[in-house]
Amino acid sequence: MKHTFALRSLRLPAAALTLSLFVGCGDSEDDKNETPAPLYAITTQLLTADPTESYVVVTPHAEQAATLSLEGAVKVPGRALGVGIPKTGAVYVVTDESATVTRYTLTSTNTLEKTGTVDFAAQGVTSLGEYQANFQFVSETKAYFFDGLTAQVIIWNPTAMTVTGTIPLDALVIPETVLAFSGAVVHTGGQIIMPVGWRPVEGVNVTKKAGVVAIDTATDTATLAEDNRCGYTHDAALGLDGKVYIATEAYGAAVRRVVGPDAPEPCLLKYDPQTRAFDPSFYRALDSLVGGGTAGALIPGEQGTAYVRVLDESIAPVNEGTHPRTVASGTGWQWWELKLDTLTATRRTDLPSTSGSIFLFESEKQTLYTEFGAGAASTTFRVLGDSGKATVTTQGLSFSFLQLR
Repeated sequence: MKHTFALRSLRLPAAALTLSLFVGCGDSEDDKNETPAPLYAITTQLLTADPTESYVVVTPHAEQAATLSLEGAVKVPGRALGVGIPKTGAVYVVTDESATVTRYTLTSTNTLEKTGTVDFAAQGVTSLGEYQANFQFVSETKAYFFDGLTAQVIIWNPTAMTVTGTIPLDALVIPETVLAFSGAVVHTGGQIIMPVGWRPVEGVNVTKKAGVVAIDTATDTATLAEDNRCGYTHDAALGLDGKVYIATEAYGAAVRRVVGPDAPEPCLLKYDPQTRAFDPSFYRALDSLVGGGTAGALIPGEQGTAYVRVLDESIAPVNEGTHPRTVASGTGWQWWELKLDTLTATRRTDLPSTSGSIFLFESEKQTLYTEFGAGAASTTFRVLGDSGKATVTTQGLSFSFLQLR
């Protein structure tokens, strides 16, 4: 699973759905007008449990050091995600074990109450795992679910909890190949730009093909673009020129390191949201931007910048037989800041080397990224900036994060 970027643009007025706090008769006028403290829903997956189970924790902690307890959390079978529109008091919980979306609403006692369900089984969907970014919210009454298993987008209403339509994407299907939508989505010009990657069903490799699905949110129409110069381009960042820069993620880079020249070269491509096509004249090998080495990922930074990750094998050596997943999720990936207008990159020594596969989330005042502990034992959230300061830690792997209020 991977990171999500477009949270700021999805924030709606919180007053519409957020429940008011109880105010006692002895409270002062200042107390009545005091803004409630932020609350977050952090969903964590305990992959070491048998069977696998997940927990949705409501917590005020996201920007300060804390260790979360699972006591009192909502327990969900399988690998779960908590998705939704930030600051609206509702989280939609899904799992890889069913096609049902369950809405939970924040109560006045800061707990979650089940308030509705919608089922995608009639559309052929069997599992709702993968990434938080597979769920894209346009408004309180319109959202999309990108399903790689059935190669379609489900259109649904988060308020009425009903399915309202589908967008078939049959052209993305390649025999004997797994279709995977990205965890890195860009919203621009009334479009949702969703990168696409493929990998063979058998063996350890990635397919030499890049793809983008652009959804026009006014018409619910999809435009597909493909490029055959490199593969597993799951990461995206918006440049100052209005173009979307798309790159091979850390797993694709790890495959190249393990498999060698038989795997596609990790690359950077440019996609034009106006023409809805890749720029055929633009191509950069990721390692050429950072002076060599195993390079992957494109993580949005400050406006007009992004981060490329580079594997430091003095910290995380790659031995014979090491699986690319182990390389991508392991520690030792340096941070290099890339200016998208000049394509110049600088090593950020103030940010500690961490796991290559990360997610980005927005808290009240910070952009946070995940660092996964060894053996899928824990997740620590860190500040993107401030020397990568660690904040909250939870058991298991957390692939989703939502500010409830």
